[in-house]
Amino acid sequence: MSETEIDPESDNNETDQSVHDEEDQLKSVSELVVGNDSDHDKHQSPETGMLESNSLEVKHSPETDAQTGGAEDGEDLQVSIGSPLPGVKPQQLDESIRIPKETIDVLRDQVFGFDTFFVTGQEPYEGGVLFKGNLRGQATKSYEKITKRMEDKFGDEYKLFLLINPEDDKPVAVVVPRKSLPPDTTALPEWFAAGAFGLVTLFTLLLRNVPALQSNFLLTFDNLELLKDGLPGALVTLLVLGAHEVCHILVASESGIKLGVPYFIPSWQIGSFGAITRILSIVKKREDLLKFAAAGPLAGFSLGVLLLLLGFILPPSDGLGVVVDASVFHDSLLAGGIAKLLLGDVLKEGTAISVNPLVLWAWAGLLINAINSIPAGELDGGRISFAMWGRKASARLSAAAIGLLGIASLFNDVAFYWVVLIFILQRGPIAPLSEEITDPDNTYITLGIVVLLLGLLVYLPYPFPFTSEAISTF
Repeated sequence: MSETEIDPESDNNETDQSVHDEEDQLKSVSELVVGNDSDHDKHQSPETGMLESNSLEVKHSPETDAQTGGAEDGEDLQVSIGSPLPGVKPQQLDESIRIPKETIDVLRDQVFGFDTFFVTGQEPYEGGVLFKGNLRGQATKSYEKITKRMEDKFGDEYKLFLLINPEDDKPVAVVVPRKSLPPDTTALPEWFAAGAFGLVTLFTLLLRNVPALQSNFLLTFDNLELLKDGLPGALVTLLVLGAHEVCHILVASESGIKLGVPYFIPSWQIGSFGAITRILSIVKKREDLLKFAAAGPLAGFSLGVLLLLLGFILPPSDGLGVVVDASVFHDSLLAGGIAKLLLGDVLKEGTAISVNPLVLWAWAGLLINAINSIPAGELDGGRISFAMWGRKASARLSAAAIGLLGIASLFNDVAFYWVVLIFILQRGPIAPLSEEITDPDNTYITLGIVVLLLGLLVYLPYPFPFTSEAISTF
């Protein structure tokens, strides 16, 4: 558009005419497509989980005609109930909860505009309407302007989303009734379930730190007093997990994100797989999600590394410590690198060494953080990758990560159980954000990358031999 001044009345008339011309062109093209294509069913994007529908399907579908009162030729077209957004379950509402055609017209002609989002087309979208068009200026500012106009016109009745269309990677605006979105409260039974999971997790953390009971689980019921021997290790691991969850909660509170009850997942192998915490409210933007998702692992990794260093530096309190084979440090690039740096030539292949048990306790906490930092599904790593690179790129990375986990599960039972849990509980898709278009600040992107790299350093193996002679000739 030219930036020269134009007479307001003539500009409005020309604008209205251009919009109607564009809609007529879209209608004629769509009718041509309908004439040549017999498949008009709704489909779901495999990468985003976002439902997509064609507006002409509503016109010609008998089921939709029944929902819209038998509308024909686009007259008095209304939109059916439900949630069109990825990761959001539709609520069971009365079928009268719809966006009327008159409201859609007001949204298109008075709420959206040249200064925010120029609408060139619209489609029914399950619980509301999807507007296609051209985004004007910065997405964040346009979102704020459109939201303000919606509130002035309709109060708190509707919710706006600015998303990326998976079909053409262009911005789209989705408006849905707020009543079609899930509530941001936690049901009371969830607290009881979370408490039960927490008790079982505490038991597995205690059990993991008592080798005599791990070799024969049935001995636990006849020797419950032995569980107290695992209390120090369980407390250290819980300290790392607690730092992880507390930082999540603090950042969520600062960003206005409402969380559900954390479910601690027990693990026979490492004591716990961490906690699953649902986001109940709608996150405003990708930067908020990135700060929230990265805060927990950063705190857990920081505390875990500090405790790991102390474990290598401090002598065992009993003078004996835990005797392990040097080969155990090949299981982690981070732990093996720190061990080689601090222990030096003491760390040799095939040699047993005594270490402070704090090393193993802190290592377990680091491993739990690393597992949750895998860029897959709704894990912290999956949310981080989505916030940094967007929905489509994160979906591909998630598929690759789950595939690698599946391969690793053939050789490692921890990877097997974790990939099963991801598929059952955390595979996504991530719920939509209010505004998914604006990239986060580079500072927070750097923090997100640090989290992903720390996770890699923890669960990738240490490939070098623990002998100075071999390293010099490597």
